[in-house]
Amino acid sequence: MDFIDYYSLLEVPKTASQEEIKKAYRKLARKYHPDLNPDDKEAQKKFQALNEANEVLSDPEKRKKYDQFGKEWKHADAFQQGGAHQGQRRGRSQQQYSAEDFEQAFGQGGFSDFFESLFGAGSSRLGSRVRFKGQDLHASLELPLRDVFKSDKRTLDINGKKIRLTIQAGVEDGQTIKIKGHGGEGVNGGPRGDLYITFNILPDPIYKREGKDLFKTEKLDLYTAILGGETIVETLTGKVKLKIPPGTQNGTKVKLKGKGFPKYKDEGVFGDLFLTYQIDIPKNLSEEEKRLFTQLAKMKKP
Repeated sequence: MDFIDYYSLLEVPKTASQEEIKKAYRKLARKYHPDLNPDDKEAQKKFQALNEANEVLSDPEKRKKYDQFGKEWKHADAFQQGGAHQGQRRGRSQQQYSAEDFEQAFGQGGFSDFFESLFGAGSSRLGSRVRFKGQDLHASLELPLRDVFKSDKRTLDINGKKIRLTIQAGVEDGQTIKIKGHGGEGVNGGPRGDLYITFNILPDPIYKREGKDLFKTEKLDLYTAILGGETIVETLTGKVKLKIPPGTQNGTKVKLKGKGFPKYKDEGVFGDLFLTYQIDIPKNLSEEEKRLFTQLAKMKKP
């Protein structure tokens, strides 16, 4: 297996923070997403490689193993356990094993030679009995904000396999869920790996979301703002009639309790909707309207 430099793939330095890795992954994942490149096999391969790189580098434990053992990081636990046993026999601590030792054990001689080198001649049969969990798979799913306002069932195609998934209402942008046992095949009868799905929630043209709260700019005509009255406001659960006090100022904020976004896996719990009134100044006034506004302006002068 050729070595893939995950850092170069994500275009980040080895000293990159978790936030920098997340930002780089999301930028490149959007660029090479299969939905945007339906007939580009190279882009699809790139997307899969990006998912694998993100899986490893976004997990502190996996990243540590990758930095130490390179392409054989998935077998690091077995090597370290074996190294500890051999260290007891030879007076060598497991921390003294290097990436070169690991590459030699797994990259050239294979599992049999590896276990023989650790436990002595005749013990290579142990390698054939050791079970390893299959590779974890990563995928991303882009959804409009309003699609996650209610729970919904989706059928995903992951590596040619159909997976029926219930997407819970309130899932957050960047949130990752695990589907147990839907990853790669195990080794020597080991369990299958898991599938991790990261949600990318697309911005909405009207509502801005922060957690379970929503924010919206609501236009208010000048006459209602001055004289007071009522206005009809659209929310994600329907229309709401609001009373407008006389003299309402531009930028006035109003909270509609319970009209925000549902809380993830907490049925019946919703955030709030925060409205900011934007006074709509009339354009193309008629001559009569201009005359009346002029008259009002004169009345206001001392």
